[in-house]
Amino acid sequence: MAGEQVAPYGSWKSPITSELLVSETVGLGQIALDGEDVYWSELRPKEGGRNVIVRQTHDGKISDVNPATFNARNRIQEYGGAAFFVAEGTVYFSNFTDGRLYRQTPGGEPQPLTPAEKDWRYADCIADTARGRLICVREDHTGTSKEPVNTLVSVDLHGSEQVRVLVAGEDFYSSPRLSPDGSKLAWLSWNHPNLPWDGTELWVAELNADGYLGDSHLVAGGVSESVFQPEWSPDGVLHFISDRSGWWNLYRSCAGGAENLCEMEAEFGLPQWVFGMRTYAFASESRIICTYTQQGTWHLASLDTAAKQLEKIETPYTDISDLQASGGCVAFQAGSPKEPTAIVLLNLTEGTMQVLRRSSQVAIDAGYLSAPQAIEFPTENGLTAHAFFYPPQNRDFTAPAGEKPPLLVKSHGGPTAATSSSLSLKIQYWTSRGFAVLDVNYGGSTGYGRAYRQRLDGQWGVVDVADCANGASYLAERGLVDGSRLAIAGGSAGGYTTLCALTFRDVFKAGASYYGVSDLEALAKDTHKFESRYLDRLIGPYPQRQDLYRQRSPIHFTEGLSCPLIFFQGLEDKVVPPSQAEMMVAALRAKGLPVAYVAFEGEGHGFRKAENIKRALDGEFYFYSRVFGFEPAEPIEPVAIENL
Repeated sequence: MAGEQVAPYGSWKSPITSELLVSETVGLGQIALDGEDVYWSELRPKEGGRNVIVRQTHDGKISDVNPATFNARNRIQEYGGAAFFVAEGTVYFSNFTDGRLYRQTPGGEPQPLTPAEKDWRYADCIADTARGRLICVREDHTGTSKEPVNTLVSVDLHGSEQVRVLVAGEDFYSSPRLSPDGSKLAWLSWNHPNLPWDGTELWVAELNADGYLGDSHLVAGGVSESVFQPEWSPDGVLHFISDRSGWWNLYRSCAGGAENLCEMEAEFGLPQWVFGMRTYAFASESRIICTYTQQGTWHLASLDTAAKQLEKIETPYTDISDLQASGGCVAFQAGSPKEPTAIVLLNLTEGTMQVLRRSSQVAIDAGYLSAPQAIEFPTENGLTAHAFFYPPQNRDFTAPAGEKPPLLVKSHGGPTAATSSSLSLKIQYWTSRGFAVLDVNYGGSTGYGRAYRQRLDGQWGVVDVADCANGASYLAERGLVDGSRLAIAGGSAGGYTTLCALTFRDVFKAGASYYGVSDLEALAKDTHKFESRYLDRLIGPYPQRQDLYRQRSPIHFTEGLSCPLIFFQGLEDKVVPPSQAEMMVAALRAKGLPVAYVAFEGEGHGFRKAENIKRALDGEFYFYSRVFGFEPAEPIEPVAIENL
């Protein structure tokens, strides 16, 4: 095409810089509706990763709610979520610094509701207005037991700082939901070794006059049924999502047990990694606005619960979550291959959609954006796996004739999570410089039914690695990428997959581990409560199957490593401690392989500060430029690479 410059892949000049990514970008989180006002949370890298509650009033005015000295975030189960709640203009939120719950009335300063001297964490609040209290999940870290204690509690709103335990005895709780008349409380619970996408129980109890719980009964769920997001309809019927059919579908409780409202091979639910996740909301007594995914794409729909008929609502989005409904409007998070994640408000009467806040204010010419292609490729045991493939794209450049692009395979975290096709400037950073990217939804990912999710049971470090390697080989065999320049990168569980792929396979020629697991035994012995038994299902019980833990730990097989690796690590990481990375760095250093280690003070599991996000992205690109032998278009702050 006229005007294109010829330059090797990797050396294309791109307007999508790391500075651009962090300078005008925020992380969008929880949404809440209160009358005509819309609230949401923003993670702001430029403010040191602080979480800010934002309000847009009915007249379109936008303002921050919590003062600059407050960070609306919690750390229950380490991942947190549902850190604030709004009722009649008053905002209740958890403050990250001290863990206390605060109440903030319009125009006022935050006032504490819970004691200062306790090491308690709170999430998932609801208002019990008639009894003058909040009901929420509490995680108690003050005891001497090995694990913190999770309970459902009430928090007094009259200034007494009194916190009373309502439900206790199970390992985990979430989603307390009060019936419209205030007479019943529903909630989810589960126990080790399950995680919420394995098996949960939905309970309902009567509330006595004193506010304590009376008789309770099990509505749905068990050790092999995952129940997600219980909600009461406006007329007091309990609804929930269950995967009892093999797919997370919508149900309502009835005299005969539970009724599937829309039986589909589609996922209406999500893995509950954080509190407060919502995929449906009531627009009226008999109308639910919901979102579901098929083949990696999310759809918005209206469900008539009386007729049990689902009608699609056309939107330009392929990724939709966090639904809230009120007063004829629905708010949700949404993104597409052309649009970054945004807070969107849908007027159900008029059918109009308004974008309230974009995660990125950056406007990128479409000529620099690579469109994701959903692919299904063959993998082990005659099965297929899923991924999104992004070819290189930059309107200003083309590669020399005959050259094929380097490939970066991305392995998502979780591992029970999923990647999406929403516009990711981090992916476009690579493709606009001449890299191809394969974003893999390996076996074990959500969005493709329970059976696909369970492919990883007992097979972590095997199935995920095979799918990533087979995806890369599939593209190389078709001549779409350079088979001699294949890299793999991932964070957390994706970092483990990365390290395994580089240790136990010879497909990849370089890699980047972001706070990745290298020693499964160390992870089993030293991690937080929520995930402390996760490996029972993914690997096997420990120490009974110590043999498997050792067989699948890259740290014990560093002789299998034969390519360069870069590590990025937060020094405050409690999920995957720095020692996991440092052991691997030492082993690579001893082998004489090219290795780099970039550690960040004050960062935990995942990087929140703008300067560190920028440094990691540029550092990884610089590392590949040295390994794969191309010259970046612009100067990058070097990373110290040993043995190169």
